Amino acid sequence: MMQKILIHVTNEETKVALMEDNHLAEFFFERKRSAGIVGNIYKGRVGKVLPGMQAAFVDIGLEKAAFLYVDDIFVEGSDAVPETMEIEKPVAPEVSEVPAEEQANHHEPAKKHVKKSIEEILVEGQEILLQLTKEPISTKGPRSTSYISLPGRYLVYMPQVNHVGVSRRITDEDERNRLKELVNNYRNEKGGFIIRTVAEGMTEAEAQSDMVFLELLWQDILAKSAQIKAPSLVREDLDVVFRTIRDYLTPEVDSLIIDDRKQYERIKEFASLYLPDYADRIKFWEGEKPLFTEYDVDRQLSKAMEKKVWLKSGGYLVIDRAEALTVIDVNTGRFVGGNDPEETILQTNVEAVTEIARQIRLRNVGGIIIIDFIDMEKEKNRERVFQGLQEALSRDKARTNALKISDLGLVEMSRKRVREDLVHLLGETCAYCEGKGYTKSLRTIIYEILEELRHVPVGSRQPGKDRKVVLYVHPDVQVALQEEERDFLVAVEKKINRQVIVKSDPLSHIEEFSVIAP
Repeated sequence: MMQKILIHVTNEETKVALMEDNHLAEFFFERKRSAGIVGNIYKGRVGKVLPGMQAAFVDIGLEKAAFLYVDDIFVEGSDAVPETMEIEKPVAPEVSEVPAEEQANHHEPAKKHVKKSIEEILVEGQEILLQLTKEPISTKGPRSTSYISLPGRYLVYMPQVNHVGVSRRITDEDERNRLKELVNNYRNEKGGFIIRTVAEGMTEAEAQSDMVFLELLWQDILAKSAQIKAPSLVREDLDVVFRTIRDYLTPEVDSLIIDDRKQYERIKEFASLYLPDYADRIKFWEGEKPLFTEYDVDRQLSKAMEKKVWLKSGGYLVIDRAEALTVIDVNTGRFVGGNDPEETILQTNVEAVTEIARQIRLRNVGGIIIIDFIDMEKEKNRERVFQGLQEALSRDKARTNALKISDLGLVEMSRKRVREDLVHLLGETCAYCEGKGYTKSLRTIIYEILEELRHVPVGSRQPGKDRKVVLYVHPDVQVALQEEERDFLVAVEKKINRQVIVKSDPLSHIEEFSVIAP
């Protein structure tokens, strides 16, 4: 698989596209006026402590207070690592969990300490050092932890715990043992590390350099924190360009292409000094077409905002979002296949698997996901589709968990949510339909109007009395009311003994109308 990283820089924003075989696999951006805050470290002041939720809200100087759960609070003298720590870290998503074979050792220290309630740990007004692990989502504030982790090129440093783990994506057992031994030889008694996927093949010098840098960075953070008052920002994470180099420039990437000369020189110099093996993969875009146009990024991004996704065969997916649930429906569409309906269904489902995994990753869909595959009669076919889904999801750095296909053809799965999905990031609730996704039909609106008119007091039958009613409606409603539904309007006029004068109001919402009856 050919992988490329494309970076498009303008005065107002920086956009990054991860391409796999010229398909847009991931997309993220940073805008000058609203830079991301995940990974930032703050000195905060505890606002509210909620014993019923075993959580606290901490003022860190932002619009919304940070949410802090009791298991994410570091207690001095404890060697325990919270269960949520690794899975919450978006700054190094490929090390989102410790491998199963290491989990016993990873959590063993927790047994030595009695778990404390939050009111025993925090009091209102207390100052605390926090790192943000989730962006604010919808009405919720950012999620935080007091277990600090500092990602480097090869390692993630956890200064408050005593543990060395290896990314689950490094599967060679000899290499895992070599890397653990290498890190253990140089680390201090206090302080743990997670060895990242990119560290496979890491040399002794590279390990030592990363460890020294991260330990000095932690000391600098402690010193700065001691000098400032809460709430304050202590350390801001790297900008999106350098986060991309740190987290995504791996041996699998063929090239990193950037279209801004200043940023190109900046990262070229950095790579020459610290990542010499990758320096020749960094290229400046000098093509005639804009970078994102050449690689069809904008069109693919636009399609990722749509509900319907077409498959090459003629089948299609329908992706519907709710507050905490996303439903993906697979359909054969225009694909009719051969003579065997089961084979046609299998081909559609197998093709859909790859596209589903790509769309979930590209759209950054989080929470509960239900996939409605087309029903298959044969168990071996259901197993083939599920295995294909598992394989496709394995390329996703976010943690996923999928259950086998049910008798109804459904797959229930979850994906770790660390930031808003693509639709929320690039869009906003439709101001016209107010997020419903629909408006009432013209006929429904007209019949509501006629019902309202029937409640108008019957007009006087005395000569000279004004018996008119003025009705203000949207122009489309006016046309339909005076043409298609004219007979019903006349019948209402006779019933209330009044003439209804329909006037157009171009500025009104299509569902809005007003009746003025003197």
